[in-house]
Amino acid sequence: MRTTKEETKQDYAKRMDRVLEHIQTHLDEPLALKELAAIACFSPYHFHRIFSGMIGESVKSHIRRLRLERAAITLKHGDACVTDIALSAGFETHESFTRAFTSMFGLSPRQFRDAHHGGIERKHSNYWKEIVMEASVNTLEAMDVVFVRHVGPYKDCHQAWSTLCGFADGKGLFTPSARVLAVCHDDPDVTPEDKIRYDACITVAGPVEVQAPVGMKTIAGGRYAKTLHKGPHSELHRTYAWLCGQWAPQNGHEADAGASIEIYLNTPDRTAPEALLTEVYVPLK
Repeated sequence: MRTTKEETKQDYAKRMDRVLEHIQTHLDEPLALKELAAIACFSPYHFHRIFSGMIGESVKSHIRRLRLERAAITLKHGDACVTDIALSAGFETHESFTRAFTSMFGLSPRQFRDAHHGGIERKHSNYWKEIVMEASVNTLEAMDVVFVRHVGPYKDCHQAWSTLCGFADGKGLFTPSARVLAVCHDDPDVTPEDKIRYDACITVAGPVEVQAPVGMKTIAGGRYAKTLHKGPHSELHRTYAWLCGQWAPQNGHEADAGASIEIYLNTPDRTAPEALLTEVYVPLK
């Protein structure tokens, strides 16, 4: 039976989703081109061209960028030495890591850390602020979700939600137990705007038949710092900064470089911006 153009597009999208998910969750591994091609069920020769054409960057550049962005987040929120961070990012030497990092961010790793930690001379004076919001450590259970991925600035995610909500409404997925949430893969202070990944999600109780651009996946459970953000979504970055840079270290925790989760308790179409409530979950080491 002949495959239609739409079916081919959906098939390619699903196969590429598998590859991107594998890369994201295996950044500490070699990630050989042949291995990734096998996951996508493409020949290694064609896979590189297909990946570059669909993603907009080569396999090598994509992996390196994600590793450098993870390194930047570690520098921003942690105190691990630069050499250890370089090795975990897949670089054989401190020097090669520094060159690549400086090329991407315009600052050396040490300068980047000092810029976000306030500089060495300020690290232990006038750094800590009074804890003004409540937070706690929570274990999130794994969640099955249907989702639509948005790539680009967080503020432009409306179309992803419109597509997802239209699909969910047609399938009767807005049950009393369903949760509306997002998986935020990238830090906008680190990742270029056009590369930011945001998954608009709705939890489901079991398998759902989906069709691109809607997908289905399981969000792994884990240990998170949780707080409640009250107010506009445009101010969420302040809550993240407080949770990662004040509450976590003052309570003996360190934010991990994995994706954060936002669970929306109400929605902008029915709620005034100042009354919006969002549970923010940041993964912990």
